[in-house]
Amino acid sequence: MAEPFVWPVRVYWEDTDAGGVVYHAQYLAFMERARSEWLRGLGLHQDAMKRDVDLVFVVRAMDVDFRAPARLDDQLSVSVHLLECRGASLVLAQRIERDGALLVAASVKIAALRASSFRPCPLPDVLSSKLKPLLENP
Repeated sequence: MAEPFVWPVRVYWEDTDAGGVVYHAQYLAFMERARSEWLRGLGLHQDAMKRDVDLVFVVRAMDVDFRAPARLDDQLSVSVHLLECRGASLVLAQRIERDGALLVAASVKIAALRASSFRPCPLPDVLSSKLKPLLENP
């Protein structure tokens, strides 16, 4: 199985709520950043995909399990692991951990859309060829 991509995130003051813990929606932003950096690490720049192949990715569905809070100044690890690569969609597992302890787990369904119409479209071969090798059984 391919190792997950891991992106470090520091918790800043603006990430927290009145209770001093990370506001729940901020975990989604952390996961979004990690997905963007994962794609960038694969050489798949989102601005270039939009410009060159008329493709954007959107979150279609998420199942999020909040297990423990993160607090101000915590150093977190946000991971991305590709579970499925279908014709016009991806399924990712994401985790947010602090010192190896699981704080948030999520399953994220991503749809590929034509940037010009926001209609579903198949993944171009250039993307599939970079993503499918990351699967356990491509």
